[in-house]
Amino acid sequence: MSVKQLLENKSGEIFSVPKTAKLREAIAVLNAQNIGVVLITDSAGKLAGILSERDIIRRSLLQETGFRDECVEKSMTTNVLTVTSTASVDDVMEVMTNSRIRHVPVMDGDDIKGLISIGDVVKRKIADAEHEAAAMRDYITTG
Repeated sequence: MSVKQLLENKSGEIFSVPKTAKLREAIAVLNAQNIGVVLITDSAGKLAGILSERDIIRRSLLQETGFRDECVEKSMTTNVLTVTSTASVDDVMEVMTNSRIRHVPVMDGDDIKGLISIGDVVKRKIADAEHEAAAMRDYITTG
């Protein structure tokens, strides 16, 4: 299954904030949407980084007070690993496992197409395993 197909089964909503936004604004989006990351965009709307709960915790350890009023640019991850919509779910799983990350933006050129989470990958893998098990049961019972 391709990432494009996986994205088609999700809501198309992509949550982002501009890199000039205050960290407190990004935290508010994470909280309001009950999500673990928010994409960070530049003035042209292109991907500039990603901000995770982990990034926020690291920032809070470096600076206990006042950090929420600084720009997200100071806390975001700029070396963002991405995949294209033609990548397979296995490709995304490999990126996540090898890099120890839980979210991967999907890009086609400079265009943000979506975001794949580890939950999306696990859900797809479980569905595939259940489908395969059902097919095996059908094969065995029909002879």
